Amino acid sequence: MTEFYLGIDIGGTKTHSLLATAEGEAVGFGEAGTGNHEAVGYEGMEEVLINTTREALAMAGAKLEEIKGAGFGIAGYDWPSERPSMLESIARIGLSCPVEAGNDTLVGLLAGAKEAWGVAVDAGTGENCIGRDRSGRIAQLTGSGPMFAEFGGSHSLVVKAIQAVSLEWGRRGPATSLSGEFVRLAHAKGVSDLLEGLTLGYYEAYGDVAPLVFKVAEEGDTVARECIDWAGRQLGDMVNGIIRQLGFQDQEFDVVLIGSMFNGGPMVIEPLRETVLACAPKARVVRISAPPVIGGVLLGMEASGAKFDNSFREDLAQSTLNMLEKTA
Repeated sequence: MTEFYLGIDIGGTKTHSLLATAEGEAVGFGEAGTGNHEAVGYEGMEEVLINTTREALAMAGAKLEEIKGAGFGIAGYDWPSERPSMLESIARIGLSCPVEAGNDTLVGLLAGAKEAWGVAVDAGTGENCIGRDRSGRIAQLTGSGPMFAEFGGSHSLVVKAIQAVSLEWGRRGPATSLSGEFVRLAHAKGVSDLLEGLTLGYYEAYGDVAPLVFKVAEEGDTVARECIDWAGRQLGDMVNGIIRQLGFQDQEFDVVLIGSMFNGGPMVIEPLRETVLACAPKARVVRISAPPVIGGVLLGMEASGAKFDNSFREDLAQSTLNMLEKTA
């Protein structure tokens, strides 16, 4: 009987499932919207888990009982007290194999780090950071944003940019083209109307506005560049917290960059890199190139006791990309 491994990556906006063979060939894929329990509840998460697993099995022509290990990366899974509820929801799939679950940033780390340990920082709308050492010990931050002094995702960047607009308006900061751009974006009457509208809720500015900040920075606006530099350094500071927790300061390891913020390129990546290298000079900062869901497959293999190396990880990543290209 063919042996399969299942990986599921539940993100804040989408969920991916991947079924792969023990030889590293991707054979089944499923996709749905968010299964984050914070957004859709545990019942909603269970529905997404079941449906995407069925979709991957159907594509592969495989059966549930042929799965020998399963790994789950779950956005919003940040505290040990949540583990019983997570495992209970996973059990609804009906798997009989060993399973393991962690935050979705963990599966990104497994997917992107050559040696399956190191640090991963995820910056999309929000931000999170997690690390794992050679022995499998996990270190993490809260993943809960500004309340716990965690910044650097696109929403944080937009807030920082709006603060710069307010500072100019109140004559407490330098002039910036961000003011006019945000006014135009909101179709506001002017900066006063913009700020009033943001305060009273008839204008909105969320993380999806972040590309505007990069655009203004690319056009040479110093204030916008400073906002992006700040975001990169905040993300680097999060990484350094994990480095200190795990004692990585003198080690060589990968820092895996995950998420849409890093599409901004060197303007955000270089200040992050500079911040990290000041703490851990041997760190390698790398963008993830594989679909994060392959990290779920690798986590499932670990749960079952199966071994894999970097060559296997690379083969699985390429096989997954080839399969997705064919099914697009």
